[in-house]
Amino acid sequence: MVNRLTWQLYLIYFLISIALLLSACSPGSTGSIIFRSSTSSMLSGIKPTPLPCTLLHTVVTPVATIGNMFEGHGHISGPKEASVTIITFSDYQCTECAILAASLKQIRIIHSKDVRLIYLHAPQTNNDKDNKAIQAVEAADLQGKFWEMHDLLFAQQKEWYSLPPSDFEAWAVGQAVSLGMDKDRFRSDYEGSLVADRLQQAVQFASSVISFTPPVLFVNSTSPYSGLVDLASLDAIVRMDELTSRQFSNCPSINVDPLKQYIATLQMEKGNVILQLFPEESPLAVSNFIFLVKSGWFDNITFYRVIPGQIAMSGDPSGTGFGNPGYLFDSEISASLNFDQPGMVAMDNNGPDTNGSRFFINLAPQNQMNGQYTIIGKVISGIDVLSTLNARNNQPGIYLPPGDVITGITIEER
Repeated sequence: MVNRLTWQLYLIYFLISIALLLSACSPGSTGSIIFRSSTSSMLSGIKPTPLPCTLLHTVVTPVATIGNMFEGHGHISGPKEASVTIITFSDYQCTECAILAASLKQIRIIHSKDVRLIYLHAPQTNNDKDNKAIQAVEAADLQGKFWEMHDLLFAQQKEWYSLPPSDFEAWAVGQAVSLGMDKDRFRSDYEGSLVADRLQQAVQFASSVISFTPPVLFVNSTSPYSGLVDLASLDAIVRMDELTSRQFSNCPSINVDPLKQYIATLQMEKGNVILQLFPEESPLAVSNFIFLVKSGWFDNITFYRVIPGQIAMSGDPSGTGFGNPGYLFDSEISASLNFDQPGMVAMDNNGPDTNGSRFFINLAPQNQMNGQYTIIGKVISGIDVLSTLNARNNQPGIYLPPGDVITGITIEER
C-alpha cells in the first residue's frame, strides 16, 4: 500500500472509487467502467505532487581532473569528455598486467565513446626486458602505432618473455614490420635519444606516484580499483559509472489521472509490445514510469535478462541489472493484482520500498511472486513478440553482448 501520499490524493481517490462504484451499480449497467470526459477534465488540473523517494545520486569524484594531470606522462585512448576515466599503471612483463590489458582492450572497443583510458608505464627492476618493451612501444608511438604495439606485446607476452634481452630488439623490429611500420626508422628510434628520454621520464614519474606493484587501476575514482579484472566485471563497472551521469538528483512528480487510461508502446525491431498501465492501483510507479519514458531513460535499452517462458527484464540503461535512476520509492501492493496470468508488468526491486526503474514482464503465471512486487500494468498486445526475445541471463564473470533492444517507448493518454 502507498503510505506517503498526501491527504488530498487520498480524498480524490476515495471520491473516485465511490463514483465508479455507483456508476457500475446503476440501472442498465453492464459492469464495465465508462471514463467520462467531464470528470477527467475536472481532475486534469490537479497540481502535481512530489513523489516521495529516497535520493541515491552522488556526485562522481572528478577523476577526469586527475586524469588531466597524467596526460603528459601517459598514452590516451578515448575522448577527453568521456563519462568514465580509467587510469592504469602497468608493466609489459607481468602476467597479471597482460590479463588486465586484454580486458581493457575490449573495454576500449566496446566503450570507445564513453571511456578515456590513460596508460602509464610502471617498469619493475626485477624484470629483465621491461625497459626494452617500453622502448618498443615508444618507438612505435613515433610512427602513430603505440596502441597496436602495446596490444601486441601483451597478447604475445609468452612468446618474448623468455627471450634473452639481447634478442628482444630483433624480435620487436619484426613485430613492428608486421604492424606496417618502417623498419629502419623503428630501429633508429628504438635506440634514439627521444625514446631514451621518454623511458627515463616514465621510470621517474611512476616511482614518484605509486609505491606498489603493478598493475594498478583507477576507475572513476582516486582510490585503486580492487575488484576482478575480467571483461565482464570491468564492463559492469564501466556501465554503472556511465549511468551515474544520467541519474536524477530530484524526485519526479506524481502526475497521473486515475480516471484516464495510459497506454505504453515498447518499440523493438521484432515488433511492438503494448501495455495498459494501472494509474489507480499504482499511481507512484505509473507516474515514475511515464516520467522516465518522457525523459528518454528507456531509449535504446536492452532486455538484460530473459528466461524463455518465464520472465523478461528491462528498465536499466546500464544493462547490468543493478542500475537505478538515482532514487528509490515505495512499493504499492494491490490485493486485486496478481501474477496469475502471463503479461503482467511489475517493478523489480531489492526488497520492500526499493522501486526504481527496472521492470519485468512475466511470461507465465508466477503466483509465488504475488504480494512482493508493484504491478504497474499488463500486456494487451505483443506477448508473442516477448516469446521471441533472445535468452540472456547475467552471471558474474561471464560477458554477454546486449540483448534485444527497446528503441523507445511512447505513452498515449486516453
